[in-house]
Amino acid sequence: MTQRAASVLAGVDEAGRGPLAGPVVAAAVILGSGFQYEDLADSKKLSERKREEANLEVRKQARAWSIGLASAAEIDQFNIHTATLIAMRRAVLGLPFEPERVIVDGNFTPNLPWPSTAKPRADATETSVSAASVLAKVFRDRYMRELDEQFPEYGFGQHKGYPTRVHLEALEHFGPSLVHRFSFRPVREALRTPGRT
Repeated sequence: MTQRAASVLAGVDEAGRGPLAGPVVAAAVILGSGFQYEDLADSKKLSERKREEANLEVRKQARAWSIGLASAAEIDQFNIHTATLIAMRRAVLGLPFEPERVIVDGNFTPNLPWPSTAKPRADATETSVSAASVLAKVFRDRYMRELDEQFPEYGFGQHKGYPTRVHLEALEHFGPSLVHRFSFRPVREALRTPGRT
């Protein structure tokens, strides 16, 4: 990053800490003072249609945005907490210009060269973090739909990798795929199913 912007706040949030498969995804968003979109909220509180609409508006109106991922393999290597911070760091470092400060939804901040604040429930109180929440969720949902085409037996397009009954039954029947998180207990248990190696 080479460009410098003064008094610029980057909001950061993630999606995908809880699933048994796929990456954890983070987004960083810098909004301009003229940003206008009334229905922006924490992505979990929006319908899929509203999230897609909000995603388009953020991408159109934001001064800058960036997505960062940490793979299932990195989650297994480091743990989900560390992998989430890695994804967040990648998202912020991917911005086209430097923020003056960073606010992150949650209790921890990634290692960054700018002042960073962790704020629980920031996705409900900080517009830039709400925007990041939407971008991260929409990106990850689309990513999991793409994985569904590669691994249709697991139903990723339906549950996005979360431990639903359908997913757990598929794990028991087929065993884990290459994109599952082997450090997560239900995936480890599926490996131990009799007849599996």
